[in-house]
Order: sequence, then structure tokens, then C-alpha cells
Amino acid sequence: MTTNKRGLAQQLWDFFCSLRLTIFLLIGLALTSIIGTVIQQGPQREYLATLSETKIRLYSALGFFDMYHSWWFILLLYLLTLNLICCSIKRLPRVWKIVSEPVLVMDETFQKSLTNVKELKLRGAKPELKDKLTALLRAEFANPVLTERDGEYHLFAQKNPWCRLGVYVVHLSIIIIFIGALIGSFFGYKGYVNIPEGGSITQVAARGGNVVDLGYEVRCEKFSVSFYDTGAPKEFKSLLTVLEKGQPVPGYKDVPVIVNDPLTYKGITFYQSSYGPTDEGAKYRITVRDRKTGAPTKLEARQGERVALPGGAFLSVMEATQDVRPFMKEFDGPGAQVEFTPAGGKPQPFVILSEKYDSFNAQHGDDLIISFDGMDQKYFTGLQVAKDPGVLVVWLGCLLMVIGICMAFFMSHKRIWARISNDGVTVGGSASKNPAGFEMSFDELVQKLNKV
Repeated sequence: MTTNKRGLAQQLWDFFCSLRLTIFLLIGLALTSIIGTVIQQGPQREYLATLSETKIRLYSALGFFDMYHSWWFILLLYLLTLNLICCSIKRLPRVWKIVSEPVLVMDETFQKSLTNVKELKLRGAKPELKDKLTALLRAEFANPVLTERDGEYHLFAQKNPWCRLGVYVVHLSIIIIFIGALIGSFFGYKGYVNIPEGGSITQVAARGGNVVDLGYEVRCEKFSVSFYDTGAPKEFKSLLTVLEKGQPVPGYKDVPVIVNDPLTYKGITFYQSSYGPTDEGAKYRITVRDRKTGAPTKLEARQGERVALPGGAFLSVMEATQDVRPFMKEFDGPGAQVEFTPAGGKPQPFVILSEKYDSFNAQHGDDLIISFDGMDQKYFTGLQVAKDPGVLVVWLGCLLMVIGICMAFFMSHKRIWARISNDGVTVGGSASKNPAGFEMSFDELVQKLNKV
């Protein structure tokens, strides 16, 4: 029974220490991240409308809409953390011994384990050679440690011994990043809010339906959007003001917020996420001029509204745009599709443009020339609101990861041994990385030692 228990425990220990498990977990997390990038997280109605009912039910069951908080994604992170801890516990003692308790004496047995060994025939007494080699190693490599044994002098010098711990610093950084993510998950929140121009909010609906009180007020002073020639949005920007007790906070008035340039106040960050027209609808500005007298009349209308014109005619704006180039390449500026009903006549649909294209506008309208001056459309700004108290912990982990990667990949533990005996001087060396490069450096050092 005891043997079986030990065997099972050993199997579990070997399983969590295995490199195969590490590779499997990293591949799983990479695939998860790809899915989380392709499938919109916290989807809005517009995105859901593009999916079938079967996909919506499947994605919801698998947690794809909130994947980074799903139980199986968290399980992968827990397993990776446990795997890193077990690997570190298993391998760290041996590496720590190499770093903290280096081999100071190069005897015959240890010499055979080194790939770089040179025999030097130097003249002089052993104490004299010891002093010369010590000075040369101190100047060209590192300060050596002297050990005297059985009438022989042994010198040991090393560079960058602590770089062997780089991989464990990376392991620690991953665990710290995971801890920071857990802090943000348990004590932070993420939500979405829509603020109409001139409107304000004091609460945010977070994921899970929880309503979070911000403790202050955020007002959208103005929203603007610019478009490419194709009609696709080029940039949308919100001007936000933070208010405490009804008064703007100094430094937080009319703060521009665009994509990748958020506003952060008291640990809560507001990201520009989306936008859309408000329920108020757009106001269309129209100028009507009599063909004979040229007397202008300024009018305002909403979409579908039937507006009376001079002479008993009526006009309805069906749809409009601020730039007609995507639809009528030979024109630019605002334009509208209207329905014109002359007095006692039938409705006539046609397009009207700005005043600079009055020759085009004059083709319709009977006794009137109708031009489109533009539209006043109010938008709402869609903001993603996030609070992440673990972000500093995550940044600490990222800093440690950079340090660990530099230690593990760009630094090498180099060691030099020298034995001074009656038979002459024997020099040996090794490096934890780039053995070819170290061999060249070792040969150059040996040439300098030969000149002592």
C-alpha cells in the first residue's frame, strides 16, 4: 500500500514537473487568446445580430463571450502556475548550489569534465606565478579566489553567476502577472456605458449586471467623428469632463478621449469604444429660394417630417449624409434624398445638394430651388469603463520578465580555473551559453597567460 501511494505521488509530481505539460498549457493559452481576439468579448447587439442562434448558444455555453473569466481559462492559468512552481522546486536547488557554492579546485577528475583545457609551461616559482596569474585574471576576466591544497595553488574566477537564475525569475514573473490578473478579476470590474452629447453618468453597469457607483460624475461635452472617402469612420473622439459635487475637476475638463488614448481618474479608466446616433434624431437644414425673386427661406426638418414650403408645396427628407462622395463621386459636401410634393400635385423623389451645386438643384422643385445646408446630428459616445487594482502588480511582473529574459538569453555564466603545480600551469574554462564564442575568448586569455 505504501509503495502504491509513493508511486502515485511520484507520478503526480513528475506530471506537474514535465516540460510536455508546460508546452501543452502554453499552446492552450495561445489558442484561447486567439479565440478571444476573433470573438467579440462582452458582445453588443450589433455583433449578436450577425450570429445564428446556434452559435450564440454554443459560444455562451463555452464562455467565449467572456472567455478570460471562464472557468476553463482560469483553470489553465492555475495549472501553468502549479507547473512552474513544481519545475522551479525540482531544478532550483541544483542551480542554486552551482551559483552559491562554486567548485574552487580543479582536480584531475573535474578537469576531465571541462571542454576547454590548456597546459602552460611557464617559468618561475609557484608563488611568483600565483601573483602574476591573479593580477592578470583580475585585469582581464574577474577577481579570482585563491585556494591552496597539497602544495598547489588553485585560482577560480567567474562572471555573471546569477544569470543562471534568469529562467526562475521568468517563472516568478509569470506567477506575479497571474496574481495581478486575479486581483483585477476579483476586486476590479469592466463595463460599458453610453453617454449622449451633453449628458452625464454617475454609475456603470458592470459585467454580470452589477451597478457600480463611480463616486463622481462624467459628462460628454461633445462627440465628433470624421470619415474616409469610402464613408468608413476615420476617427471618433469624445470630450469628457469629470465633475465632483457638480464642479469640474481641475485638469479634467474637456479631456479628449480617442481610441488607445483613454481617460483615467481615481483608478477608473474610460476607453473610447463605440458611438451611435441619439434617439433625438438629426435636424436637417434646408434653404428654399423662389426662382423669380431669389428670396431665400431657411427651414429645419427631421427625418420623415412633412414641412410646408412657400406656394403650398411640401417637402420630406427621407435620408441624408454629410458627404455624398461615396454615392456621387462627381460631387462633395452634404446631400439628401427628399420627397417633394407640389401644390395639388404628386410626390416627386429627387436628391438635393449644397448651394454650390444649384445648377443641379434647379433641375427639380418647380418654382422653387431647394438646397441642402447640412445636418445637426447628436451622437452618444460608447465607453468601456474598467477598474483594475492589479495593474501595478502586472507591471511588476512584466518588469521582472524583461529582467529574467535578459539574464536567461543575453548573459552567460563564465568560469575560469587555474592550477599551479610543480609540473606547470593548467587552465580550464566553461560557459553556460555560446560555447563557441567562449572558446575564442578562452584562447585569447590563454595567449595572454602564456606571456606572463
